[in-house]
Amino acid sequence: MTKIASAVTPDGGKTRRIYMVLRDEILGGTLVPGAPLPGELKLAERHGVSRVTIRRALDALVSDGLVERRPGSGTIVKRPQSRPVQIRADFATLMPHIRQMGEETTARLLSFSYGVPPAHVAEALRLAEGARAQRAVRLRLAQGLPFSYLTTFVPEEIAQGYSEADLATTPLFRLLEESGVRVDHAHQSVSAVLATPEIATALETEVGAALISLTRVVYDRDGRGIEYLSALYRPDRYQLELTLTRDDRGDTPRWQPVAAGGGSEAA
Repeated sequence: MTKIASAVTPDGGKTRRIYMVLRDEILGGTLVPGAPLPGELKLAERHGVSRVTIRRALDALVSDGLVERRPGSGTIVKRPQSRPVQIRADFATLMPHIRQMGEETTARLLSFSYGVPPAHVAEALRLAEGARAQRAVRLRLAQGLPFSYLTTFVPEEIAQGYSEADLATTPLFRLLEESGVRVDHAHQSVSAVLATPEIATALETEVGAALISLTRVVYDRDGRGIEYLSALYRPDRYQLELTLTRDDRGDTPRWQPVAAGGGSEAA
């Protein structure tokens, strides 16, 4: 069932904004467990909205189990019942460190089919007109909680090297290697999108919730496209990190990313 907080509707722009601000402060640790939130009047003045708007935003936080109302004490940040899942990835490669999660990280295959891919996918993979590709949709979970929604396209002649059953139990990058594919380079970009009803249901989040969007196109040594990945991540369960080193050479000092090592591809 798609999770939609009753107090936060598509028409309640102000309510949703206040809800998201307070939610981020709680999940980010600015508001710690056991700490009281400012009163409704103070919050209304701070954000320039009515007390009714504040009350609706707080109702949504109560519904999400992030805060509780205590008579005589106001609204209090609740203590989480368990430590939230947080997958960390090196920003230089954007590959989650899945190995550290061990058996607590799993993938669930949602769909598997063949067909002509969308035009932008075919162009990125450098496919001939009308060429088919294998399309798969998978959900990745950590400690039983979903954190990424992955859609991949692989040219048909490459995808014939593995079956639906294989993809249901084995990471795609490993299947590609076993099929004789030799990865040479890739292009990837990161943006943000809003969760559609279908994706919100899979990731157990609200419709319209902000998601990290990653697109990666992988090529072999001959420049042939071998995989198109569209990955969506819950930002409260997926964290991008980048280690920098100072480069003082030349006239303009600058920061340079430190080369990552040992990451394991989750797709």
